Amino acid sequence: MENKEFFAALTDLVKEKGISEEAFIATLENALASAYKKQFDGGAEVSVSLNAEKGTIEFKATRYVVEEVEDKDKEISLEDAQELDPAYQVGDTIVKTFIPKNFGRIAAQTAKQVILQKLHEAERDNTFSEFSDKEGELMEGIIRKIDEKNIYVELGDKKIEGVMPPQDRIPTEKYAIGDKLKVFVKRVKNNGKNSQIVVSRTAQGLVKKLFEEQVPEIGQGIVEIKEIAREPGHRTKMAILSTDARVDAVGACVGNRGARVNAVVEELGGEKIDIILWNEDPLAFIYKALSPATVLSVTAKGEKSAMAIVPDDKLSLAIGRDGQNARLAARLTGWKIDVKSASSPEAAEILAQIDSEEETVEE
Repeated sequence: MENKEFFAALTDLVKEKGISEEAFIATLENALASAYKKQFDGGAEVSVSLNAEKGTIEFKATRYVVEEVEDKDKEISLEDAQELDPAYQVGDTIVKTFIPKNFGRIAAQTAKQVILQKLHEAERDNTFSEFSDKEGELMEGIIRKIDEKNIYVELGDKKIEGVMPPQDRIPTEKYAIGDKLKVFVKRVKNNGKNSQIVVSRTAQGLVKKLFEEQVPEIGQGIVEIKEIAREPGHRTKMAILSTDARVDAVGACVGNRGARVNAVVEELGGEKIDIILWNEDPLAFIYKALSPATVLSVTAKGEKSAMAIVPDDKLSLAIGRDGQNARLAARLTGWKIDVKSASSPEAAEILAQIDSEEETVEE
């Protein structure tokens, strides 16, 4: 079966889709064999061989030499086989090349459907391969579909679909089809039909990447983001460090008149952001981590456990609504923090001891 026009079109298609010609031909061979078997209700074991250079398509039927035939489409008796060639023995295989008759429109359509499916899979695999290095990156997307479980976001020039599950959505945000938003590419997995790109609005990495986008000093390595603790939609605490004594890390992240931090806050729908200087001394770090509350004293109470004393009128601010401020400070520092008001008996005793030590030093 010769069809040079078919192979010319095939070559153009391979180039257009950027698919390996060998892989495509193998897929097409399987598709044609499948279509033949479907039309002829099983039949012999048929394989298809395509030769792009010669422009030919060969159908081959395989039958096995047996003593007693149970399936005439797949088996041939030793007696009949030896009439073809006396050298045949039981267990041999006979391969016969043939041109199928009445291999009509239904079979061709079936083959076309299989080919289109394989093409789609190949394109998807190529696209996912291109996205494999996007994991952990920030991307812009457009919401294209919302169902009971997930939100589907169209990403990049290839318009590939990303999935945002419920746990990756900011609880205070409302989403609608057509909305443009920035997402963090949380995971890219390519497992055939189960291939998926998971995107997030709740990941700590989203805050980090948004600041990298707004603050050139972070990209230059002058300002380093050390830790992030976040309760999406409500508050984030971010610890930063300047590697250059001449550069104010907090000022760089806040920007002129708050322009940089406000751009991040706006993207996150008004989420509050506390920018804190990182300190290798954990107690000094806790002082800053409880911002915006004023802290009078921080004392170590055990392994990674500390007591922070604050003025009585700052206790609710230090703890935060539903304990949020203290909870985020603990996550940021990695220490358990017990916040006490200055008038509490335990705190008063510690403050008195500090005052006594300071008087001794002065004397």
